Amino acid sequence: MLRPLVQQLFSHTPQSNLYHYTSFAGLLGIVSSKVLWASDVRYMNDAAELHHTLDLLTEVIHDRIARGDNKAPLLAHFAQWINERLNQGHMLFAASFRANGNLLSQWRGYSSIGKGVSLGFHPEHILKWANAQQFQIGRCIYDSDRQHQLVQQAIDCVCQMQLPEAELFAAVETDLLRLAVLLKHPSFREEDEWRLVLPVIHHDLDPRVKFREGSTMLKPYTEFTLHSPSQPMALEHVYLGPTPDSTLSINSLRLFFRQHQLLPKQGIEDSQIPYRAC
Repeated sequence: MLRPLVQQLFSHTPQSNLYHYTSFAGLLGIVSSKVLWASDVRYMNDAAELHHTLDLLTEVIHDRIARGDNKAPLLAHFAQWINERLNQGHMLFAASFRANGNLLSQWRGYSSIGKGVSLGFHPEHILKWANAQQFQIGRCIYDSDRQHQLVQQAIDCVCQMQLPEAELFAAVETDLLRLAVLLKHPSFREEDEWRLVLPVIHHDLDPRVKFREGSTMLKPYTEFTLHSPSQPMALEHVYLGPTPDSTLSINSLRLFFRQHQLLPKQGIEDSQIPYRAC
């Protein structure tokens, strides 16, 4: 079965702070609402989120068919099915964190010049919030060999299941999506990303599904609440992104966090990246 393989990937827990990059506007919203937006992975900033896994699956399937695999008819139908369902199937929501809170590529991608922070959370706090909301956390995998191994194992699982095709494909869809959300192109390796993932939502009328304005379309999302009965919202550390006046900006951030009783335990730190570099 595919599920134990995927569950194993979500069994690893972070051991150090995890950072969420955002703009000042995002910061104001997060602190006032104590909520992060977890987007449907098809609508996240990286437009190729699921296509990388789709390409890996298709490559392995076509290779097996070319080598005369005795499950060739099933594999051909499976390739056709995943091409449709990974792009247009059930929704899967994820919120992104980075192990490194001070990356130039992330300042460029998640905030405008002089208006970015990365919010560092203690991993135990994230896990408590996740457990209270049925989210799971997994570390993204960038190693090409490991990715191919996982894709081969996933296809092995599909070939071994004794179900009619329609039932078989429906049975593995959720786990395939959860696998896909952790496989990222090796070029993004420096991000060292962890993802909070909500188990697949099957119906667009689910009240957890909300919409926000994107640059060119409405984007579906759901909320991840940054507090629980056992763990109130707390910040461990904050980086200020590249800015022309870090001293004044850090001072205003400190006043803001103090007002909201959220002063980071390990303080607020300037990124030390030259302003012009962004």
